[in-house]
Amino acid sequence: MVYEKIIKRLFSLALAIVMEIVLFIPLLIVGLMIKLTSKGPVLFVQERFGKNSKPFKLYKFRSMVVDAPDKSNAEFTDIKSYITPFGNFLRKTSIDELPQLLNIIKGDMAFIGPRPLSQADLVVVNLRKKNGGDQVLPGISGLAQVNGRNNITDEEKAAYDGLYAQSVSFEQDVKLFFQTIVSVFKRDNVYKDVELVRQEIESAQVEMSPTDNESGSSQDIANSVLDATDSVIKSHV
Repeated sequence: MVYEKIIKRLFSLALAIVMEIVLFIPLLIVGLMIKLTSKGPVLFVQERFGKNSKPFKLYKFRSMVVDAPDKSNAEFTDIKSYITPFGNFLRKTSIDELPQLLNIIKGDMAFIGPRPLSQADLVVVNLRKKNGGDQVLPGISGLAQVNGRNNITDEEKAAYDGLYAQSVSFEQDVKLFFQTIVSVFKRDNVYKDVELVRQEIESAQVEMSPTDNESGSSQDIANSVLDATDSVIKSHV
């Protein structure tokens, strides 16, 4: 596909370079504020899964304390207790994502695409492998981010990512770009609802069986993603 392989990459590269130049001084100020308000490095660097689930190093401004548990945001029931005061501002404004401009310039990411996930999100990573959601470059924002972000289930995230990968287009990327801007200003779903986290944990504990084998679990995951994808597609028709 010409748009996905050439036009989108050139557009992402050009825009990322321009933004790096324009935002150079503000980014330096943000880095200085991080150093002055909390202990630890300015940048948070973590291995994430990119296109075809290949790992790469992702950059973000550090928003959490240095001894925060290494797990996905969705697994926290008390995430705000690990976020620095300035980090809270960074997250609510999504400024913490700006160092990913370097990832875009390097070719690891695009502006729009499925969010790059870490080892803590292996459930979604494996679901993406099954539905093709990992066949495109990950992005700073994507279909899942404007449809619930941290307040949707793993199956729904994977379904949105698979749907996006099946229908990459200039029109959709422009639409998602502006929807992202609106979400940032509205500060939608920055933190996962605590009650939703508790319900998911309780549900997982009830459904977990010590006799489950690997093949059965994989089949359950595949069925879940197919059902979720059908639901998502219907909601977008």
